[in-house]
Amino acid sequence: MAEQSMTRCDLMMFGALGDLAQRKLFPALYQLERAGLLEKDTRILALARDKVDTAGARRQLEEKVRTYVKDDELDSDTLAHFMERIDYICFDFSDTDGYQQLNDWREKGGGALIVYMATPPSIYGMIARNLRSEGCCDERTRVVVEKPIGHDLDSSRVINDQLADVFNENQLFRIDHYLGKETVQNLIALRFANNLFATQWNQNHISHVEITVAESVGIEGRWGYFDKAGQMRDMIQNHLLQLLCLIAMDPPSDLSADSIRDEKVKVLKALRPITPDLMETHLVRGQYTAGTSMGKPVPGYLEEDDAAKGSTTETFVALKAEIHNWRWAGVPFYIRTGKRLPEKLSQIIIHFKPAPHYIFDPDQKHLANNKLIIRLQPDEGMSLQILTKDQGLDKGMRLRQGPLELTFSEAFNSPRIPDAYERLLWEVMKGNQYLFVRRDEVEYAWRWVDQVMSHWDDQAAYPKRYAAGTWGPVASIALITRDNRSWYEDA
Repeated sequence: MAEQSMTRCDLMMFGALGDLAQRKLFPALYQLERAGLLEKDTRILALARDKVDTAGARRQLEEKVRTYVKDDELDSDTLAHFMERIDYICFDFSDTDGYQQLNDWREKGGGALIVYMATPPSIYGMIARNLRSEGCCDERTRVVVEKPIGHDLDSSRVINDQLADVFNENQLFRIDHYLGKETVQNLIALRFANNLFATQWNQNHISHVEITVAESVGIEGRWGYFDKAGQMRDMIQNHLLQLLCLIAMDPPSDLSADSIRDEKVKVLKALRPITPDLMETHLVRGQYTAGTSMGKPVPGYLEEDDAAKGSTTETFVALKAEIHNWRWAGVPFYIRTGKRLPEKLSQIIIHFKPAPHYIFDPDQKHLANNKLIIRLQPDEGMSLQILTKDQGLDKGMRLRQGPLELTFSEAFNSPRIPDAYERLLWEVMKGNQYLFVRRDEVEYAWRWVDQVMSHWDDQAAYPKRYAAGTWGPVASIALITRDNRSWYEDA
C-alpha cells in the first residue's frame, strides 16, 4: 500500500455488527488506519438493530478487531484512534423515520459518502429506496454491495433493477473479494506487461488451463444458507468465473474500469454452454461424506448440524469450460472447487504445449511441458516450471524440472500482504471501479450458470459422493483423464 493520497469520506455501514463486518470489514479498516491511509477527518457510522450505544458497539468491534488481527499487527494507540472514528445508531432499516438520524450525523462531517450494505441482498433495494426518499444520498454517493447478487439471472435482475432505480452504474461497487487479492491483480501485469507471456497466451502455445479453489473446511454453521446456494452458485458463478475471465480476456485498450470489464464480458459471452449431451463428460458435482480432515474425523454434509436429510446440494464442482473465440479455440479450462478437500488452496496452472520436436531421452518426454503456477493462497506468488540439464558428469543430457520462483512476501520484503478487503475498501474511497463487477458481468455469469443448473434439475441426479479429506469424486479425475491429462497434484 504505497499510495499515500488521502481521500476524506464518511462511511455508513449497514449490518455493521454482522459476521462479515466484524470478521472482515472492520479489521480491514483498522489496517488502513495502521497504514496511514485513512484521512484524519474520515468517519465511520455503524448501523445495526442491536440495542447498544456507541460505547457498547465500539467495545464489541474492538474485541473483534483484536480477534481477527494478528497480535504483532495490533497497536493500542492506533486501535484507540480508529475506534474514535466510529459512531453507532441502532435502528430498523425498514423504518424510514430512522433515516433522519443518518442526515443528522452527516451534517456534522463531510467528504464523499460511502454506503456499504453488509446485509442480505434481499434488502438492498429497500435500503436504497429509503436512502433516496429521506434525502440521505445524492449522485456522488458510492454504494458497495456484496455478492451474491441474487440466486439466478431473474433474481439478480430484480436486485440490480432496484439498485439502478436509485443509483447510476458508476456509483455501484459490486464486490467479489477475489478481485482484491494481490495475485489476482498481478494477472493483468503478468499478462500485459511481459511480452514473454503476452505473445504465448493463446491456443498456439497453451494446451490447457487448471483453476482450483479448494477449501478444507465444511459448512461452518452456514448449512441453511449454503444448502440453498450450493458450490455452483456460491463459488463458480462469481469467484471462479472472474478468475477465468482475467486469464482468458484479450488486452484492454487501457487500465480504466470499463476497458477491463468490457474484455471480461466478451469472455463470458464466448463461453460454450454445457448442454445436456455434455453433462456426463464436462461436469461433475459431488457431496462430501464423513472422513478425515487435518488428521481429525469430520461428519459428512448430511450429518452437519441442522442438515436436512436427503439434500442433493453439491459441495464440489468440477467442469470443463470451453471458450469459443480465436484466442482459445481448442483449449479446455478445467475448473474445480469444493469443501472438505485435503487443503486450503487457490491456484491457476497454465500448461504450455511442448516443443514441436523432442530430442532428449524418450523416457523423460512427460516432463517436456512448461507450467506457470499462479498461487492465490495460502502463499501468494508465481512459479514457472522449466527444464534444465541435471548436474553431474554421469548424468549426460538427463533433464530435471525446477521452478523459477516468485513468492511475493519474500521478493518484496513485505512482512504482510494486504487482505483483499483492504484493497477494495481503499479503491472505493478513491472512487476506482476497476476491481469491481459491472452489472452485465453478473448477468452473463448467471446466464451461463443457470443453464447448467436447469440441466441438473431436469436430470434429477444425485451428486457423487466423496470422502472428506480427498480431492473430490473419482468422476472428477475421469473428467480430465478422458483427455489424457491429469490434475496437477496427480501429475
